[in-house]
Amino acid sequence: MPNPSPPSADGLLGLVGATPLVELTRVSPRPGRLRFFAKLEGQNPSGSIKDRIALAMVLDAERRGLIGPGSTLIEASTGNTAIALAMVARRRGYHLKVVVPEGVVPSIADVLSLYGVELCWVKPKAGMVGAIEAASEMSARGEGHALRQFDNPVNVLTHMNTTGAEIAAALPRVDVFVAGIGTGGTLMGVSRRLREQNPALRVIGVEPRMGERLQGLRSLNDGYHPPLLDLDALSARYLVGSDTALNMMRRVVREEGVMAGVSCGAVLHAALQATRDLEEGIVVCMFSDGGWKYLPARPWEAAATHDPNLDETHWW
Repeated sequence: MPNPSPPSADGLLGLVGATPLVELTRVSPRPGRLRFFAKLEGQNPSGSIKDRIALAMVLDAERRGLIGPGSTLIEASTGNTAIALAMVARRRGYHLKVVVPEGVVPSIADVLSLYGVELCWVKPKAGMVGAIEAASEMSARGEGHALRQFDNPVNVLTHMNTTGAEIAAALPRVDVFVAGIGTGGTLMGVSRRLREQNPALRVIGVEPRMGERLQGLRSLNDGYHPPLLDLDALSARYLVGSDTALNMMRRVVREEGVMAGVSCGAVLHAALQATRDLEEGIVVCMFSDGGWKYLPARPWEAAATHDPNLDETHWW
């Protein structure tokens, strides 16, 4: 029986990163030749990839003297970054205000309330753009320090030096990397590191097909363009509806035993579409979180009936 790992000298925050990379042996259309791997970021302490940037942005602000004991942190988020920051804030002794657009998964607010986070809601028609603007305005009024995940360069550097480095150390090369677009930090940081091994790497970005009620603008072409995202660095972009993402999420659970989040289903769907003509190679899918927090909403039932209201919720 293997010896248990020693306790982390940094406590809970010392467990951020070093997540498993596992092969999905049952989903590939060409097993043995076209190999799919999933980076299981749900294994981070608060349950998502956002633990990495939450910790890094807070430590960076501390080093620069922008925050100190008892400071208030401000961020705009639909879920995972808020939860990650809630954990980090508790461990480092900060108060946290999160600006949240109406229409997030109900359990997200429950988790944040349990952490004692101050929630500031914005109207759904403004979507994330409205939340980002509100967070900036709060910071400008002196209500706290805005970490600004959408344009903070620490975001990209963290993924290049940790997430990307971990994948590069585990695999001799990667031919296709697929991740949700989000802030752009994961895609940009990881792809920069992986392209050091394989300059021909294909980078696939995935974005949700959100409803008009939530964000008003349906794609990056006519909506919010995250400052960290370099569109020229992408090989392709896929727009994935919630029902498709949820059905693929359920498939991953049943075929691979991985309790993946909604965005993971979208990423895997896009990966399968993007590699239809690829006979062999190594594909890495970023599984940014686990599926547990979504279960109370039972979204797969609505997905089975192709309920259009699914695209009115920020699932990822």
